[in-house]
Amino acid sequence: MRATRRRRPLRRSLTSPPAEVELAQLAENVRYVGSSEHKSYPSFAGQPRLRADASKCDPRLADPKELTAWLQAAIAAGNVGEPWEGNYPRYVWHRQSEVVYEGRLVNQELGQYKGYPLEPDQYPEGLK
Repeated sequence: MRATRRRRPLRRSLTSPPAEVELAQLAENVRYVGSSEHKSYPSFAGQPRLRADASKCDPRLADPKELTAWLQAAIAAGNVGEPWEGNYPRYVWHRQSEVVYEGRLVNQELGQYKGYPLEPDQYPEGLK
């Protein structure tokens, strides 16, 4: 059974990493794996399973190496949000042209993330 939609908007805000975390080093260990729940076409993330309440990925964003590079750049720049799960932030934000993408941690042991675009009113304040 799928959870109901949020009644309260998710509070998105940049946070500082724990004192012992070196963001540049952490960034080297993360990887973008995507999610078939945001796809309406077969992709590196698997067969499509687009959820009715999920944003649809742009088919042009099909290179996992490029998306991993975006993720790594966002973490190195400090565009991270709480909570921290294991060694990784649950949320990461990257601006590409006029769009801000949110990365969400999906595997805290391996540092794997999925991502999706945000609406302008959802952008975290102070995004670098």
